[in-house]
Amino acid sequence: MKFFKETLVDVPLDNKTVLVRADYNVPLEKDGSIADDYRISSSVPTLQALLKRGCKIVIISHLGRPEGRDKNCSLEVVATRLSELLKTRVSFVDDCIGDKVKMAVKKAPQHSVILLENLRYYPEEEANDAAFAKKLASSSMARYFVQDGFGVVHRAHASTAAITLQLPSVAGMLLEKEYTTITSAMKHPKHPLVAVLGGAKVSDKIEVIEALEPIAEQILIGGAMANTFLAARGINMAKSKFEADQADEVHRIYAKATAKVGETHEDDFLVLPTDLAVASELSEHAKREIVPTGAMPADKMALDIGDATIEKFVDCINNAKTVIWNGTLGMAEYENFAHGSARIALALATHPNIVSIIGGGDTADFALHWDSKNGGSFSHVSTGGGASLELMSGKKLPGIESLLDARH
Repeated sequence: MKFFKETLVDVPLDNKTVLVRADYNVPLEKDGSIADDYRISSSVPTLQALLKRGCKIVIISHLGRPEGRDKNCSLEVVATRLSELLKTRVSFVDDCIGDKVKMAVKKAPQHSVILLENLRYYPEEEANDAAFAKKLASSSMARYFVQDGFGVVHRAHASTAAITLQLPSVAGMLLEKEYTTITSAMKHPKHPLVAVLGGAKVSDKIEVIEALEPIAEQILIGGAMANTFLAARGINMAKSKFEADQADEVHRIYAKATAKVGETHEDDFLVLPTDLAVASELSEHAKREIVPTGAMPADKMALDIGDATIEKFVDCINNAKTVIWNGTLGMAEYENFAHGSARIALALATHPNIVSIIGGGDTADFALHWDSKNGGSFSHVSTGGGASLELMSGKKLPGIESLLDARH
């Protein structure tokens, strides 16, 4: 499908100074080192394309949720890793606006890359402040703005919305790929389409479920989401985490399922666990015990889907041509409760004919750490958590809508 906004190929970027919004909000280890560089490596194709065109590149991003100038949220560590990935020097400037930035950009030669300090050191960033956006544009001395931070385009911030009023603004290669891949999977999927939904909250994914119900052949539900569905259907979940206030939403989802497939087939369409992996505590050493759904011991909590459910989910995936996966199926950060998520990943990795779209956030982190090919075993691993969910839901994303419209 054609992207509806202008991209790098649509504007005369050659030998220009270009301001690039990347999403380098990467997880860090306790010692401050980078735990996962997927978002950084995903930005490399856009940067390489700009370097080939003789551009001077100024990159802006955020990291974490700093209160003021928190050195633990500095992007300097990202500059070091980006330099390794690009195989070229990346200069770091410890501010993102002002004379220090302007002088660094002015002194830098063509074909150079400069990474500026954390945007969120300034509260004006999240406030979508027009004056702050103007300072970003003037300090960078840029002629064009390239939006390539898919993980932030669902937010109307100064570096996603207000900045587009200061500079001609187009999409980078990562942003275009994310949008077209996810939108194609929702609007023009190869059938059968199977959605695998997990994670903690039904409330976070109501709109995604509603968008998937008309187009999917099956929706497989695990994680704490499944606990909420099971509790709404009258099953005692003992000490398990679930959202008691979402019962009406669950019933509404089932009403739509019944209208689509009929009451006798709704359990084949919305597939819930038939057994659960439980434990009395959440810890690395907690013993994994399998119990039938509906037979939860009073002192236990559900922490993963059970073995029979895993096999059922895998069978559903084996018959699919498109799989959209968003949300781990248990507490996958603990090895004993990552069985369900690992088997889903394995089923997708061993069926390269399946178009597999893995949503961002915890699911992407799990898949990337599981996969020895750093995501290469899947069709697409998204860099955006909230952005991918909102795009799947059919929402318009401010950071994309504000870019220049494609002339075609």
